[in-house]
Amino acid sequence: MARIPRIIIDDEPAVYHVMSRSALDGFPFEDAEKDFFVNLLKKLSRLYFAEIIGFCCMGNHFHLLVRVIPEVNFSNREIKRRYKQYFGEDRELTDGQIPYYRSKLSSLSEFIKEVKQGFSRYYNKRHNRRGFFWGDRFKSVIVENGETMINCLAYIDLNPVRAGIVEKPEDYRWSSIGYHVQTGNRDRFLSTDFGLEEFGVLDTQERLRKYREFVYETGALEHDKGARFDREVLLKEQKNDFTLTRAARFRYRTRYFTDSGIIGTKEFVKVNFHRFKHLLQTKSDRAPKRVSGLEGIYSLKRLSEKAILNS
Repeated sequence: MARIPRIIIDDEPAVYHVMSRSALDGFPFEDAEKDFFVNLLKKLSRLYFAEIIGFCCMGNHFHLLVRVIPEVNFSNREIKRRYKQYFGEDRELTDGQIPYYRSKLSSLSEFIKEVKQGFSRYYNKRHNRRGFFWGDRFKSVIVENGETMINCLAYIDLNPVRAGIVEKPEDYRWSSIGYHVQTGNRDRFLSTDFGLEEFGVLDTQERLRKYREFVYETGALEHDKGARFDREVLLKEQKNDFTLTRAARFRYRTRYFTDSGIIGTKEFVKVNFHRFKHLLQTKSDRAPKRVSGLEGIYSLKRLSEKAILNS
């Protein structure tokens, strides 16, 4: 039977809920794989005309809520800028190549294909294997802005709670709500739309607060599949008006204490980076990264796996 053509809106910005599952048995996405997947999404979303609204990377599949912007919204200069940013300042895009990239960078199929192919190459190299990683072609659903979109986004962010992995959705860092809370939306990777702009909520922090309120109340509803919030968890968040306390913000940053190779003041990180540079798989300097929410504290991305295994 021939495949049904994918339904794509190409003359205006459109939001899609994308789902894809691994063909492998078990749960092949471990922590390192999930980290790579998130970083790959970040990198490719800067090249493509794709605005990431939400995501969740589970043990054997991922969900993605993405807004694709039509090519007519971008100038030739912007296409060249994105090309240079992605491939390097020494790479030039000729005028003759622009029509190809203009079409490619506004394509949902091309975007997801690069995400999946990039991840497959990483996974096969990491596990010294060959062959397919993904199952059937990805599924995609066009999602309306507003109430439909926020419900879809909550569904995606509640996956780890439904699966019984975490008690609170922001405890799971490989999801959009986890990324917002634990990193403060580092690098402005994610849209802060939440589907709430149509409701007149303009302040970013207020949108996040109201979105958390929506997720918690949705997660507490009775349903016929998966776990749901403990009533006490919901009541505690309601008491705090779904506002993150300073202590909570600190707690969600503490993963840097275990996931970073080096953490401390900026000078401390720089000095020790040069001390251990021979153990890292890099020939260039790496700048310390400020830990959002912790004043004066910086970190360096975790040591390479080779260095960790040999330590």
